[in-house]
Amino acid sequence: MIYLFFLIFSSIRLLFLRYSIKNEKAILANGGREYGAKVSFLLAIVHTIIYFSAFFEGIVRKVSLDTVSMIGLLLIGFSYSVLVYIIHLLGKLWTVKLMVASDHVYVDHWLFKKIEHPNYFLNIIPELIGIILFFHAWLTGIIGLPIYMVILMLRIREENEVNKQFKEEI
Repeated sequence: MIYLFFLIFSSIRLLFLRYSIKNEKAILANGGREYGAKVSFLLAIVHTIIYFSAFFEGIVRKVSLDTVSMIGLLLIGFSYSVLVYIIHLLGKLWTVKLMVASDHVYVDHWLFKKIEHPNYFLNIIPELIGIILFFHAWLTGIIGLPIYMVILMLRIREENEVNKQFKEEI
């Protein structure tokens, strides 16, 4: 059962990544620009390591579906739902990388006004915590989450700087 859930989680993540890559190519082809490529790369690597580490830790712990796993599953479901909504709001501008399209339009939806960086705080962080809870991957959480948070703070700084520059140009 644990293998099936890992396959489902990974497949969903890969579908989102595929959509992101499509948007990235279109943005670059139309004169857009990527920022913070090194941090994006580190986030992707650590995100992937957390996924696989949690999965393998779950195998070692012989995890079965229990209350903790179900809470993790709910968090994962919540995070994917938020991601779908954010993708809906941003459309062709949504990528996992920090990019600005040549025809970029600032999206001033209430979600972005009330929660700065909702993709990070309502999608990515709950997703990773959910994965860790689902697989009872305590060691992965203790080691992986702090590392991820440091890199995410760098990303948020970069994104804030890019947003500041972008808003000044409008």
